[in-house]
Amino acid sequence: MQVQDTPEEWRVVATTTPFTGNKTSVRTDDVVMPDGTVVRRDYQVHPGSVAVLAVDEQDRVLVLRQYRHPVRQKLWEIPAGLLDVPGENPLHAAQRELYEEAHAKAGEWRVLADVYTTPGGCDEAVRIFLARDLAEAEGERYAVSEEEADMEVARVPLDELVRGVLAGELHNNCLVVGVLSLVAARAGGGVDALRPADAPWPARPFEA
Repeated sequence: MQVQDTPEEWRVVATTTPFTGNKTSVRTDDVVMPDGTVVRRDYQVHPGSVAVLAVDEQDRVLVLRQYRHPVRQKLWEIPAGLLDVPGENPLHAAQRELYEEAHAKAGEWRVLADVYTTPGGCDEAVRIFLARDLAEAEGERYAVSEEEADMEVARVPLDELVRGVLAGELHNNCLVVGVLSLVAARAGGGVDALRPADAPWPARPFEA
């Protein structure tokens, strides 16, 4: 048996959008089950996101500490952001987020993992990149506002982040997946065996 996610779409007999927000919306679908019954499913419609696990020459990861109101916590995270334009190249979006949130750039990029954050209630797809060969970005720093105005930036050893994840001290989805994926990649075929930065992404198709 091949363990691999596969496309499938059950029949929808009715759909509505009871809420539309600035970036996301809520959709209600009436879905036909295998036994013929129809059930109602509510879920958030999301444009998709990118995240960047940026690692420097001292094996430190660039992380941000930001307030997240829904969970009432300040979380340590990796740079991340929305795919603001339909069909946007995810690598370009990741490079933009690294610049805007950390005023940094990277000379080497790979795909670490593609995930659905909460597939039971949201269609958000995230591509997590590995960025190496870090340097400070040119020009002025990007002007931040709202929660980002209070954001802290740090570089933390990878081993310390692994410890924090396994100890239940770090909870951000992209940070957890990115950190553990890098450790797994190094233990396996090495980071050079990771997919290239422009690898296809069926969940959010894009143009090169």
